[in-house]
Amino acid sequence: MFRLGSSFFLFGLINNVLYVIVLSAALDLVPAYVPKGVVAFFNIAPAFAAKVLWPIFSKGNIRYSRRLFGCCAFSVTGMIIVAGFNYTAIRLLGIGLASFASGLGELTFLQLSTTYNPPVVAGLGLGYFSSGTGAAGLVGAFLWWNLRSLGVRVGVGISAILPLVIPLVYHLWVPRPEAFTMIDLPATYDDAGDLNISDDYAPLAASDEPAHFEAVQGFEEEGAAAPSRHPTALSVADKSRLFMPLVLKYMLPLFCVYMFEYTINQGIAPTLVYPVPDPDAYPYLKFIHSIRDYYPLWQLVYQAAVFISRSSISLGLPPLPARLLYLPAAIQAAILAILALESATGFIPDSSEGLAITLCFVLIAIEGFCGGSAYVNVFYRVNQERPAPGLPRERAKQEKEFQIGAIGLADSLGILSASLLAVPTEMGLCSAQVSRGKMFCKEL
Repeated sequence: MFRLGSSFFLFGLINNVLYVIVLSAALDLVPAYVPKGVVAFFNIAPAFAAKVLWPIFSKGNIRYSRRLFGCCAFSVTGMIIVAGFNYTAIRLLGIGLASFASGLGELTFLQLSTTYNPPVVAGLGLGYFSSGTGAAGLVGAFLWWNLRSLGVRVGVGISAILPLVIPLVYHLWVPRPEAFTMIDLPATYDDAGDLNISDDYAPLAASDEPAHFEAVQGFEEEGAAAPSRHPTALSVADKSRLFMPLVLKYMLPLFCVYMFEYTINQGIAPTLVYPVPDPDAYPYLKFIHSIRDYYPLWQLVYQAAVFISRSSISLGLPPLPARLLYLPAAIQAAILAILALESATGFIPDSSEGLAITLCFVLIAIEGFCGGSAYVNVFYRVNQERPAPGLPRERAKQEKEFQIGAIGLADSLGILSASLLAVPTEMGLCSAQVSRGKMFCKEL
C-alpha cells in the first residue's frame, strides 16, 4: 500500500505543480501592461480542452505508458519554451503546452486509479492522488518563492525537469494492479458498508490488464477495440448514455464549487485589504507588515485548507455521503456572499481590523476545506460506482474510465467561468470601496 499511495501522491503533486508555478510566476512571465488574467487563461483553457475532447475521441484500451510519456514531453517542452524565450506570445504558447499536458495527465491518473481492484484499493489510489494535487498548491508556491531570485530563465528551466519524475515513478515504483488481487482486503470502505466482491470487480485477466505495464501482453492501441465476443469500444451513443446521468449527480456540484471558490480567490480576495494591524493590539497578526501582504495570506490559507481536505480519504476519514455532494457548493455560495458584502459595505469597521481579518481568515479556510472536499469526494464516488451487472469486464473497465474522465471537465469549466466573473467583480467591489473613502484597492 505504501508504494501505491506514494506513487499516486507523486502523480498528483508533479502533475499539478507546474500549474501553480506558472500562476505564482505570472508577474515575472509577462510585461506589466499584459493583464495577468491572460496568463491564467492560457494556464487553464488548454487543460479544459484536453478534459473535454480526449474522453470524446479516444476509443478502446488506454495506452497509459504512451499517454504519460506524451504528457511528460509536452510539459518539459512547454516549460523550456517559457524559460528560453522572452517574447510574450511564445511564452504563452509554452504555458499552453504545459497546461494541456496537465489536464490530460489529471484525466489519465484518475482513469488509472479505476484499474485497481478491489474497489478499496482504487479508492486509496484516488485519495492519494487527490492529496498530491492539494500539496501541489503549497509546494509550487514555495518552489517559485525560492527559484524566482534566479530569474525566469533559470528558475523555470529548473522546474522543467519535474515532469520527468512521472515516467520514472510509473515504470519503476507504482505496483501492478494484479499485486492486490491475492491480498485479503475489504471490497470498499464506502458508507454503505462492506460489500462482497462480485464478478463485476473480479481481477482482470492478463490479456485485459491496462497497457500500463509493458510485460503484460494483449493490449490494443488506443483507438482500437479489444478482442471480445461483445463490442467493447465505446461508441458516441454509449458515451452520451453514460455522460448524461453524471451531469446533475457529480458535475454540477463540482462546477459550482470551483466557480464560487475561484470567483472568491480572483475577484473578492484581492479587495479584502485592511489597515496594517497594530502589533501591540494584535500580536497574532504581527506578520502583516503592509497592505500587500493580505492577498498572499489569503492564498496561503486557502491552499493549506485545500491540501488538508483533499487528503481526507488518504488519512482514513470517511467519504462524504453521496446525498451531501451539493453541501460544499452551498457553503461556498454563502461564503462568497458574506465576503462580497464585507468588501463592498465594510460592515466590520476599519477600526476593528483584527475582527475583520480573523473573519476573512476563517471564511477563506472554510472555502478551501469545501473546495478540496468536493474534489476528492466527487471523484471518489465515481471511482467507487459499481458497473452494471452482466457487462463484460473489459467493457465495464472502459465505461468506468470514461465516466471518471468525463467528470474532469466540470472543475475546469468552473475555473473558466470564474475567470470571466472575477474581473468585473473585483472592479465593482473596488469602486464600492472607493465610493465610501477606502482607497486600499487602488494602492496595491
